[in-house]
Amino acid sequence: MLVDDLSPSMQNYIKAIWGLQEWSDEPISPSTIAETVGVRLSTVSDAVRKLGEQGLVDHVRYGTVALTDLGRRHAVSMVRRHRLIESFLVGALGYEWDEVHDEADRLEHAVSDTLVSRIDAFLNFPTRDPHGDPIPSADGVVHRPDATQLSEIAPGCRVRVERISDADGGMLQYFASQGIVVDAVLEVQPGEPFSGTVQVAVEGRAGSVSLGAQAAESIWASALG
Repeated sequence: MLVDDLSPSMQNYIKAIWGLQEWSDEPISPSTIAETVGVRLSTVSDAVRKLGEQGLVDHVRYGTVALTDLGRRHAVSMVRRHRLIESFLVGALGYEWDEVHDEADRLEHAVSDTLVSRIDAFLNFPTRDPHGDPIPSADGVVHRPDATQLSEIAPGCRVRVERISDADGGMLQYFASQGIVVDAVLEVQPGEPFSGTVQVAVEGRAGSVSLGAQAAESIWASALG
């Protein structure tokens, strides 16, 4: 079975399952998938059953969902398509980083592996997309950066932004306006007492930026010496 033998819906499900486990160790349940994909739980339950019949997921009734080796290979193939398309839209066509997710979602089902390989070569084989997510290699290898959510980093640390979640386009626009982008260097400062906020100073910019919990959890960074 090739990934192109799967319906767009099935491709979306395995990609969503991959995305849920890429940056988190939390178990994946059908309800979590339903929330991510934006459909009813009954719809996901039916889809998971079909994916199981095709050998793409392991799932025990009322239990967690996990990709099989075959499911992982197909999911990584879809992730590679998606992230290379996003990189092409930004790097070659002038899209902003908050505009590309939905476009890539539509295009990833239509492109061939040959076109994906041509895009990869045209972009000089990028290793990450505009949001810092790693682009799997053609043979399915994924190099995830050693990064921690900003919300978990202690004040006083100097860090480099490695990855920013693309789940909220409006938040991406705000981050860009504040200079908080991939590779930006931040100094983490104490937030206001009892506020649940994180304060950061962006290297090369005056002042500091106050980030709420959702924003701080959307940024992954690595420590600098």
